[in-house]
Amino acid sequence: MKRVLIISYYWPPTGGSGVQRWVKFAKYLPAEGWQPVIYTPENPEQLAVDASLEAEVPTEAEVIRRRIVEPYEMYKKLLRKSGHSKEAVEVNPVNAQNKSFMQKFAMWIRGNFFRPDPRCLWIRPSVKFLKKYLKEHPVDLIVSTGPPQSMHLIGRKLAAETGLPWIADFRDPWTKIFYFKHLSMTRATEKWHHKMEKKVLDDATAVVAVSPLVQQDFQAMTQTPVELITNGFDECDFAAEKCIEAAGGAEREFVIVHTGLFAADGNPTVLWDVLAEKCNKDSEFKKLMKIRLVGKTDEQILKAIKDAGLDQNLEDMGYQPHAVAVEQQRKASLLILPLRKEPEYKAVLPGKLFEYLASWRPVLGIGQTDGAMSMILNNTKTGMVLDWEDRTSIGKFIDICWDKHLAGTLMVEDADISQFTRRNLTRRMAQLFDKLIEK
Repeated sequence: MKRVLIISYYWPPTGGSGVQRWVKFAKYLPAEGWQPVIYTPENPEQLAVDASLEAEVPTEAEVIRRRIVEPYEMYKKLLRKSGHSKEAVEVNPVNAQNKSFMQKFAMWIRGNFFRPDPRCLWIRPSVKFLKKYLKEHPVDLIVSTGPPQSMHLIGRKLAAETGLPWIADFRDPWTKIFYFKHLSMTRATEKWHHKMEKKVLDDATAVVAVSPLVQQDFQAMTQTPVELITNGFDECDFAAEKCIEAAGGAEREFVIVHTGLFAADGNPTVLWDVLAEKCNKDSEFKKLMKIRLVGKTDEQILKAIKDAGLDQNLEDMGYQPHAVAVEQQRKASLLILPLRKEPEYKAVLPGKLFEYLASWRPVLGIGQTDGAMSMILNNTKTGMVLDWEDRTSIGKFIDICWDKHLAGTLMVEDADISQFTRRNLTRRMAQLFDKLIEK
């Protein structure tokens, strides 16, 4: 079996969307003739823990764990001691929201002294270790997946010293990621990032992007071929029959579900207002409507829902194992997916989108109506993306879903989403592997 070294900061038992992409690739790679060899930190920062994901790792996988110095841990301890809430420390540390002086100062330190990110202290020791390790345990190919972008710098240096083909897999952009402009960087530091991004793109044997708009941006910057391999859904997670109860009925709850991280700069305040207004006009809607949040949610969002008078309709489940999140997606009457209120988010395809598609529930996206997510929802006819401030259209969408719920017909059309299965995406990734080692 051919062997591929995968350099990833995120790996089980760490939970969250950043883990699942390469856990699922690793799960199906052996069937394509590739043994995954994962290099990952022994003691990473963990915003969420999901031990259930460890069952996804195939027995063929070889997992190498090495200790990492984590400046974030010191930063979080300082914030806790200074009285910051748990949410302020963990949910959304880098965004455009109001910050305390300590948070601003920490962002300046992070932006200018830890390049490209706080995991940079792991680059040199990792290259030294892996160079020696690969002499005794050879591989055919190297993959680095980021962010954190430090993983790409490990891959770049290791590929240069070993001569192995190397794929830089970008789950998010680098300098065009939404929070890049919030890092309080000097001009020199910002220039360094653009220069290093270009070096990674140029030196990689191939680059992989998860969104067509990101693919276009990268391809305009480099001669290196940029492949599009999106995130997806695992058919095994959705093997059970469709949840018939979710089609609704006059006596059933109308459950609006959001899964995953829900950050303050994606707070759909107009949606809460629309729901509150409908509750005031329709006592039956007020009785049956539930807002169920499954994942880490910023306290500002919880406050906004309660301020809208919807506290009796709110159910905050907190972070749950992946299987529970999938179950809640399938049972939902309506799935909501607000994007962050940042122009760069136009290019983003959130990982949860593909699981939303596989849940066969209507999807209400809120964000840029001409972005990558809107293209997917329009093509699959599984929902639509409406602007954050489009109160009228959001209200009409809720009304349509509610009427279908009462009639017991709240379903979406069957669409061909097979291109987004993890098995098919892994096959495409393995074909890229084969092509590169043949060259």
